[in-house]
Amino acid sequence: MLKVKSFDQLNRQELHAIYYLRTKVFVVEQKCPYQEVDKHDLNALHVFVEDKGEIKTYARVLPPGETFKEASIGRVVVLNRGQGDGERIMRVAIGVAYDHFDADAIRIEAQTYAIGFYEHLGFKVVSDEFDDAGIMHVEMLLKKD
Repeated sequence: MLKVKSFDQLNRQELHAIYYLRTKVFVVEQKCPYQEVDKHDLNALHVFVEDKGEIKTYARVLPPGETFKEASIGRVVVLNRGQGDGERIMRVAIGVAYDHFDADAIRIEAQTYAIGFYEHLGFKVVSDEFDDAGIMHVEMLLKKD
């Protein structure tokens, strides 16, 4: 079931499942110790697909001015890769940024291996590569038509 919730709307089980998944992927699997849970979660809209208490896909949508001048999407996690789930959650997250935050552009920080995936969605690279906690990233921008 697809859900879009503010931090205050999340129940304890959902919040735990989101933090469990994000920490599992971004800290443990990617061997990247950093402050994964941060203050931006409080102002985010959390977009996720839940099945029997397990989060299958997730993305965090932040309003303009939270981390960038533009709205932003981050913390994108897809458990079942190669089945179109990543594209589906990103298209919903893009719609959330446009509809809920009246965004005219969305900025992301993409891991360099995923540039092609985000370009397929219309994002364009707008920065040089940079190291973020030991993983190479680029900033990408999607402008509303």
